[in-house]
Amino acid sequence: MSELLKRAGLTRREALILSATAGAGLVAGRPSAASDSVKTAAHQEPGNVSTPRSAIANTRYGKVRGFVDGGVFTFKGVPYGDTTAGANRWLPAKPPKPWTDEYPALIYWANCPQNLHTWTSPEQTFIQDWDDGWQSEDMLRLNIWTPGLTGKRPVMFYIHGGGFSFGSSYELPSHEGAQMARHHDVVQVSVNHRLNILGFFDVSEIGGSAYEDSANVGMTDLVAALQWVRDNIENFGGDPDRVMIYGQSGGGSKVTTLMGMPSAHGLFHRAAAQSGGGGNSPTREQQKEVARQVMKDLGLAANDIESLQKMEWSKLIAAGNAAVAKINPPGPPMMGPGAPGKPRVGWSPCVDGKVINMRAFFDAAPEISKDVPMLIGSVSEEGNRMSQRPTEEEWHANLTKTYGEEKATAIVAGLKKAYPQKKIQTLSYMCSGSPGLNGLSMRNNVVKMARLKHALNAAPAYAYYFTWQTPILDGVPGAWHTADLQFCFDNTKRCEQGTGNTPEAQALAKKMAGAWAAFAATGNPSIPGLTWKPTDPETNATMVWDNQCRMADDPDGEVRKIILT
Repeated sequence: MSELLKRAGLTRREALILSATAGAGLVAGRPSAASDSVKTAAHQEPGNVSTPRSAIANTRYGKVRGFVDGGVFTFKGVPYGDTTAGANRWLPAKPPKPWTDEYPALIYWANCPQNLHTWTSPEQTFIQDWDDGWQSEDMLRLNIWTPGLTGKRPVMFYIHGGGFSFGSSYELPSHEGAQMARHHDVVQVSVNHRLNILGFFDVSEIGGSAYEDSANVGMTDLVAALQWVRDNIENFGGDPDRVMIYGQSGGGSKVTTLMGMPSAHGLFHRAAAQSGGGGNSPTREQQKEVARQVMKDLGLAANDIESLQKMEWSKLIAAGNAAVAKINPPGPPMMGPGAPGKPRVGWSPCVDGKVINMRAFFDAAPEISKDVPMLIGSVSEEGNRMSQRPTEEEWHANLTKTYGEEKATAIVAGLKKAYPQKKIQTLSYMCSGSPGLNGLSMRNNVVKMARLKHALNAAPAYAYYFTWQTPILDGVPGAWHTADLQFCFDNTKRCEQGTGNTPEAQALAKKMAGAWAAFAATGNPSIPGLTWKPTDPETNATMVWDNQCRMADDPDGEVRKIILT
């Protein structure tokens, strides 16, 4: 882990998530050994795998052959763009080259090149069950799960987290889409795209006008993937006029960014930002400063785009991270998404005045997507870091350093009163006082984004708070960052290292996944027996997802407001 992250007291994941949600671009840690999920080939339910001729679908570029698993037609690694390597680096995605034979869409394809994960504890690795996968610049691929190749079902287009720097469509076992197709009659899609310096590096001064959009190609990749869905998804039983985009953490920030992009207008019809969104994006001039620093550090001529495009990606990423560390001011990043202040440079979209012309859901909700209903929410223990086991005194001291004695005392008292059954370690994950993810800050950002959406006086926003406490590891992890994905994808068995796959977990997953599917289908997430009302700035009405699901006005409102003043 880099010295910068050590000084900030952050894991690599926390730093990069904050770069997405709060505009804080931090240098990534050194590469480490990959973490591979033991669930990569696990089945959620009993079912036979077959490769019948019926599992062949048409696309504009050629036929793709998938497989059937427990009645679900599955297509993995389907190209929506050409390779981004070599001369294609930092150019807008090009269409895939057509093929004549049946394309074997049988396996997850490559992830965008990135530094691999470092972990802080065995417990964290266990509950997350991460899969780093393999890497290549030929990564513009998507995955599709569908109950059948005919019909017009709602389409759920999931965008992975990891800030804008790392991660993939299959980084977590919760992302597996078979259960949504199997039980909720939707077409589930997930996608990979360019990240870090490969997706957010402004080389327009280096390469000229052809690279005018280079600073945001990681986002225009997602637009290209949505265009592919518009043009092809009917061949997979999907309805191109009922597309829901949703993402968690950095994926939530990608969702809110897409909502403000003119090129994405009309390509989706519902949206959900989960534990992220509303990032404080840097300006284009700030990102150009990074490019100038990289060229200087590498000793390259100011217009030597060819050397950059030939450079091995790990060297390129290292040079970019070093430049970002030099330019950003010293000190830890801002405390959570939506935090005010000058944006930090790094690997995230920038406001270039063309592809992206506003900081969506940071300054305002975009008018261009005012008719798109939203889900906006977070989990209670966003700041879970299992390596941290503070005593109450240590927790109070950390809070005091950040918020002062009076607020620290009020936070501790407020959380202990609200959750007398929780251990101090678990309570500290709701608001630790250390840099990194913060459950109370995330609640404040949910309220802010919902308020901005409400101000448009158009399509509604529906707020949620996921508070279900895992029984795993004596319940200490709580509802950690990404825990809600196990449930809204209906994957409690596949993710049993985090859920225990208890009857309570299974029941909650059926409700959450049902609500997400209903929202994709109709724009209203209410399901039989559970009415989900839109939120508003007066009540902050919120669906609480727990063993007893319920609507509540501004849950944890009193304690979240302490850190606002």
